[in-house]
Amino acid sequence: SPFTGVPPLSPDSPFPLNRTMPSSEVSRRQNRFRALLARDHPEAGGLLCSGRVTIYYFTGHLGFGLFWLPLEGNPVLMLRKGTERAAAESPVCTILPFRSFREIPRLTADAGSPLSHDIAVDADAFSWTTAGMLGKRLPGHVFTAADDTIYECRAVKTGFEICRLHICGRLHARIFDTILPGILHAGMTEREAAVAFACEALRLGSDGLSRLRGHGEEMFFGYASAGSDGLCPTCYNGPLGCRGQDGAVPFLGSPDVVWEENTLLSMDMGFTYDGYHTDRTQNYWPGREKDIPDVLRRAQDACITIFMHALDKLVPGVTPAEIWRSAEEKAASLGYAREFMGMGRDQLRCLGHGTGLCLDEWPPIARTVTNPLAEGMSIALEPKIAVPGIGMAGLEHTCLLTRQKAEILTGSRLSILALKN
Repeated sequence: SPFTGVPPLSPDSPFPLNRTMPSSEVSRRQNRFRALLARDHPEAGGLLCSGRVTIYYFTGHLGFGLFWLPLEGNPVLMLRKGTERAAAESPVCTILPFRSFREIPRLTADAGSPLSHDIAVDADAFSWTTAGMLGKRLPGHVFTAADDTIYECRAVKTGFEICRLHICGRLHARIFDTILPGILHAGMTEREAAVAFACEALRLGSDGLSRLRGHGEEMFFGYASAGSDGLCPTCYNGPLGCRGQDGAVPFLGSPDVVWEENTLLSMDMGFTYDGYHTDRTQNYWPGREKDIPDVLRRAQDACITIFMHALDKLVPGVTPAEIWRSAEEKAASLGYAREFMGMGRDQLRCLGHGTGLCLDEWPPIARTVTNPLAEGMSIALEPKIAVPGIGMAGLEHTCLLTRQKAEILTGSRLSILALKN
């Protein structure tokens, strides 16, 4: 069981709640962040965060409020509501209700962990209005954005997190490689194909929620794109295109687009388990493998070559910029410089991204990212090549960096999966 060693809820708790995070895991995360904060922002005396995912990462409770993590002393979780539930779920000792930011200095001081003059914050999580209000309610304090430090901390997974990613990846592979080939068929709409994935994911225990890191971003599982819909421009920072359900929901798949015979179906779908995400793209062909057009087969083979080339370089100490540059050069050598990772203005300069509590975590495998990779990072590699008139060749797998190599978590298939013998 992935929850071996997780203590049960207190018998005094009035709520029959879900699994809780061990206090040792919470302490490990908090102490790692403290060390990184002291390195990156030595002027700050602690972190005051409002992002719910970040609060969960540091406390084990998806709280609505603020979390104060001082460099020294006891952390304080302050919530707008739900303190009784938080007390049952989180090993954090000091959990307090509050209504106004004005109360924060008093609450933290009374808890024995007063606010410092300089305070690190997760600036990405504060709206313009909320940030302004915090500044007015806490005059005399200086706020410093520490988002990069938070992302670096979350990028290196603990054993607790790696266990969940392994389960997530195995279930993800089971759907794509074993279950969907018996369900998908020509004549389905894009939306029907996407719903088939979603239903099987939920049946296998997926959380059903795809969290994205970008402010205001949202998605439900991902994309199903038939034929040239795989080249349709989207607002999302990924190479695969998608017409989507409609203008308000530009993901899942169109209920009006039918997957025809002799047409490619690309499915870029995330899977979540216990809050953790893996990402994968699988291409399907409704007929026999020998009927796949040569132009599509060559592009897919090129993507496989690029993937394996990047996978060999996905080791601790190498930078994302080096991996991107090498992949770009490999694509050019194979004759796909203009089609690699999309075309025209929508062509990306990124080969993949981290995964974890969000689907698109740090670090991106991009040309501008020069921080070395580290053991314990979870990275989705997704080389893709646009094939005009046909769709988007390519693949994606989520990989875990170990001490000497990268381990693929989401299965072993790299090629297009033909549904008929």
